[in-house]
Amino acid sequence: MRAMPSPERADLDERLVTIHTDGGCKPNPGPGGWGAVLRYGDHLLEMFGGEAEATTNNRMELTAPIAALEALTRPVQVHLYTDSSYVRNGITSWLASWKRNGWKTAGKQPVKNVDLWQRLEQACERHEVQWFWVKGHAGVPDNELADQLATRGLREAMGPSA
Repeated sequence: MRAMPSPERADLDERLVTIHTDGGCKPNPGPGGWGAVLRYGDHLLEMFGGEAEATTNNRMELTAPIAALEALTRPVQVHLYTDSSYVRNGITSWLASWKRNGWKTAGKQPVKNVDLWQRLEQACERHEVQWFWVKGHAGVPDNELADQLATRGLREAMGPSA
């Protein structure tokens, strides 16, 4: 695992966008929400969304970085932080094998969430993305904010009765 870049380094690279993402469901599967925090220089963008219909934690964890990357208007360098080992390992380690195997796992089973993995791969293509895992609920401010945004997305998807 790589260390987080220092804030001083981030300030030196004017093309660097830092993204923190989170997603989840209550219960799992169940209604879900996702959140993303994008920082570019002094600019901050908070994004969130949700699904009232049954979904999964993994689908929401994948949706957050997809939405964040798709929101970028030009190619940039991205440091993307997720507390999901599933997302980080999938995009950095498993994806190439899945594609070679016709979107099958090593156990010859269909890859789950293939639609989102393909969309995430496409969203990454125009950027230089470095992926980082961060421990969830460990006091990392933008990860905590992404978690709050995911909860907000879930609540808004559920409507006023939630």
